[in-house]
Amino acid sequence: MRRNLSRARRLVVKVGSALVTGDGAGLALERLAEWARQIAALREAGRELLLVSSGAIAAGMQRLGWQVRPSAMNKLQAAAAVGQMGLAQAYENGFSRHGLASAQILLTHEDLADRMRYLNARSTLLALVGLGVVPVINENDTVVTDEIRFGDNDTLGALVANLVEADALVILTDQDGLYTADPRLDPAATLVREHRADDPALEAMAGGAGSGIALGGMLTKVRAARRAARSGAHTVIASGREPDVLLRLCRGEALGTLLYATATPLAARKQWLADHLQLAGSLILDAGAVAALASGRSLLPVGVAAVEGEFQRGAAVACRAPDGTEIARGLVNYSSSEARRIARHASAEIESLLGYVDEPELIHRDNLVLR
Repeated sequence: MRRNLSRARRLVVKVGSALVTGDGAGLALERLAEWARQIAALREAGRELLLVSSGAIAAGMQRLGWQVRPSAMNKLQAAAAVGQMGLAQAYENGFSRHGLASAQILLTHEDLADRMRYLNARSTLLALVGLGVVPVINENDTVVTDEIRFGDNDTLGALVANLVEADALVILTDQDGLYTADPRLDPAATLVREHRADDPALEAMAGGAGSGIALGGMLTKVRAARRAARSGAHTVIASGREPDVLLRLCRGEALGTLLYATATPLAARKQWLADHLQLAGSLILDAGAVAALASGRSLLPVGVAAVEGEFQRGAAVACRAPDGTEIARGLVNYSSSEARRIARHASAEIESLLGYVDEPELIHRDNLVLR
């Protein structure tokens, strides 16, 4: 399976805050320069690379003299604004030494949740890659709010891998990879060398959050791998402190943990839909509707037992089993108030209940993706 990575043409590389900032001591300029050197070598060999870099908030904290990550959004945004300047300059200097141009791309979830902005982001990134420019991507922490956050750059890395249809996602961290248990607490824990990205058992191995500098932990990396696998991308979680880690991985060397994709990549529109991180509401289904969706059919109003939340026509909503488990998500043909009026009714009754009928389905199967 490692040979698949050696054949990967387009890669997304994500580097974490602890690595970028030397565990919060300030930007680790030598390490950034090393990654730039390796990326330049891979570009020379015909690979396409996009870099997702954490570190703006952590770098800003260091410049501002803060030892503890603040919880107030305005302070986090101030730290990001200060740190982003130094981070972008450091990467620009590193890549320019090897004759490469870099570009700063700042994204929010809104950029990817809106179909047109999603396509625009994709076009921009692919244009930059085609021009030989290395995109350096980060969450736009200076303007983002809790409601539109990605939450961590592992998730952002996976979304970018989906967005540009990358062959692989490489997550560089301060750990050797994923262990069967926390090696700090369990001396019998062993490194997971290879595993299916979609195996639910991985989350139990992954544990909790990371350091006080980084927001994510191994759990976010496992979930990112599962998300990246939707578009057929394999994920490697490896130590960013390993010498020549990117070059060695691309030679097929068995470093870190490989979480490989097994499923056929989702079609582009359904992939975009699956990547919605915030949903406008939920539809609680009965057992018959759950079975219908599992067999590839559309969601009809008669199968909806309850409607949660307030949303408009075209919003992305979750479809949940009677026990609350999300089984699918899709784009609704009716608003929440309309959905409540037609729930539990046959499609033939929609016009008499609403005075009009747009579609016989509450969610058409072309606008629905199973989880």
